[in-house]
Amino acid sequence: MKTLYLIRHAKSSWAFDLSDHDRPLGRRGRRDVVKMGQHLSKNQLKPEVIISSTASRAFYTALHICDQMGIDEGHIRLQKTLYHAGPSEILQVIKDSSSCERLAIFGHNPGFTSTANALANLEFDNVPTCGIVGINFNVKYWKDVNFGEGILSFFYFPKEI
Repeated sequence: MKTLYLIRHAKSSWAFDLSDHDRPLGRRGRRDVVKMGQHLSKNQLKPEVIISSTASRAFYTALHICDQMGIDEGHIRLQKTLYHAGPSEILQVIKDSSSCERLAIFGHNPGFTSTANALANLEFDNVPTCGIVGINFNVKYWKDVNFGEGILSFFYFPKEI
């Protein structure tokens, strides 16, 4: 059994004259990511592999979640292809992942909502900022994960917690 955590970045700030890729977390994002990290830590097992988009808001979301879960930041692997990735690119990142039972991927919409829907035959309208979708797969290797074969394990988002 494999468990995937798809984690959308926390709310970003528009207060700075920066490129989209470089936008930091905003006040609400910084508050929400701590709350979500604590909730994830209390209710789920730690991911063994963490992969994040290179965008600042995704990377800092990963850092804060790792802090709350007691995971060393050195475990975060940056993956440029996750920035504005669609379901096919995200699935390839999943399939290429190293051997582990629990994998966390940090990235962006609309790709994360579309990927969650495709992986587990869901009908989410939107995975909100700092939303976390847990999907289980009855496979031995990540390379064997395919669309439509996942089972929703949980869906957490800040307004619910």
